Parts: sequence; C-alpha cells; structure tokens
Amino acid sequence: MTVLPFTIPGFNSRVTPPTVKFPAGATDCHAHVFGPQSRFPYLPGAAYIPPDATPQNFADMLTAIGCQRAVLVQPSVYGPDNACMVAALKSGVFNFRGIAVVEPDVSDKELQTLHDAGVRGIRINLASETEGLTLADGERLAPRLKEMGWHLQFFLDLEKMPQAEALLASLKINIVIDHFAKCQAANGVDAPAFQALLRLVKRDNVHAKLMGAYFLSKNKPQYPEVTPLARAMAAAAPDRMLFGTDWPHPAAREQMPDDGTLADMFGAWVPDEALRKKILVDNPARLYGF
Repeated sequence: MTVLPFTIPGFNSRVTPPTVKFPAGATDCHAHVFGPQSRFPYLPGAAYIPPDATPQNFADMLTAIGCQRAVLVQPSVYGPDNACMVAALKSGVFNFRGIAVVEPDVSDKELQTLHDAGVRGIRINLASETEGLTLADGERLAPRLKEMGWHLQFFLDLEKMPQAEALLASLKINIVIDHFAKCQAANGVDAPAFQALLRLVKRDNVHAKLMGAYFLSKNKPQYPEVTPLARAMAAAAPDRMLFGTDWPHPAAREQMPDDGTLADMFGAWVPDEALRKKILVDNPARLYGF
C-alpha cells in the first residue's frame, strides 16, 4: 500500500513534570492512537494524516503526568474501522477503555465484540470534516447501547447547532459532550451556547470532558480565558465532569501542547483536591467501568 505523507505535526515528546499531583487511579478520558499506516490505513480522503502515535507512546505520556487509566476515542480519519483502537485496547500496555465509531446498522454481534475488547460507548462526530453518524442515528442506537451499559459521546459545535440542545436533552441514555461543545472562550460564560451547555450538564444523564482548550482559545500555553468556563462546568455538575488530554492533539496543529502543562492547567481549573479526585478517578470509574 502507499504510505501517505503526514499533513499535521506529531505529538510533543517532551513532557514537563507537572506540579499538580494526580491521585491514584487518575484517568485521561480522551485520547487517540494512530498507525502504523501499513497495518491501519486511513479513510480515502481523510481530513488529515497524522504521524504514528502508538499505545506505548501514549502510556509513556500518561505515566509522566500521573495517570493510571485512560480512554481511547476512535478518531474520524479511521471512520467506523476500529481496528487500530481495538488493537491498543488488547495490547496490555495500559489500563484502557474505548469509545468506538460504528455504522448506523451495526450488528449486535459487532457491538458485543467491541464490548469484549473494552469499548463502552459510541462517538457521534458532528464537528469534523469527515461525515459519520448523525444525531438521528444516535437517537436510534440509544436503546441498544443503553442495554449494554454504554453511552453516546458527542463532538459538536453548539454555537453552530443550537437546535442540538433539545435533542440531546431528550435522549434517554448517558451522554458525554467533549471539547466544551466548542463554545469559544472569548464569548464568556454568559454566551447563549455556553449557557445551553450548562443546562445540559445539569441533567442527571449528561457528562462533559474538561479538555481541548485549543479549540476555544489561541492564548497558549495556559489559555486563561478558558478557566471561567471550566470552573462553571465543574460547579454545575461535579459528579459528571471528566478530564482528557486529547493526546496526540491532532487538532492542535500550530499550538501543539506540552501535556505536563495541560495537567497543570487542569489543576488550575480545579484547585480543590477532593473535586479533582472526583473528576479524575470516581466519575470515570463509574462511567467507563474501571
């Protein structure tokens, strides 16, 4: 097969030791693995071609920031072919769970195979360049996934899709919203989209990931205007907040972060040690079955 040239930079292999100490059982709830292309080819016309980012590379970063558990999320460039992620789940290099992408008509047998590998949810990606499952697909899949103890994860832009609030609120299954629903930090906590996000996370079945500051701000490396949003989210739903690095940061591009700095940024977002433990350990243990 033809090996496609990389179109985005690779992860930052330097991890500055964070000053914040993560508690035992700390969990990175959002990351991806990529490659090698010879074994796991990308979709034709994939929106980006990343350098390899292996399970061992990821495990090394996790160890450096103090995490013992992690959740791998199927990236859009592989579509519904979860082979790369499943191989990582089975690799034994770390304590992983997974979030898959599937076809709308996925069989019960395939769902069970994914469950046996460690998958605990399905991602619906409404904010990337690659087409995939829709909100309507999520609504149809929800009863089957709920029976398995799974959840639906959504990557969406609430500023561009205000109508999504009503549908997400109507779903009778645990859901997870990542990347702050792309609510831009400069618009502040009173912005209509962010207020919609707060209304959603106050619902008992809605979780959210405190992650992806570079989706909301360009002011690296600390993204200070994201702090009020993160603190408002943690205050609104402390029992349903999660933390993720988004390693190896395929969307960061020119803002490629140091993951140790991201760990300290999360420490600034959540300065209370008891709340950090809830977000890093207790909430993911309950949601992902660690």
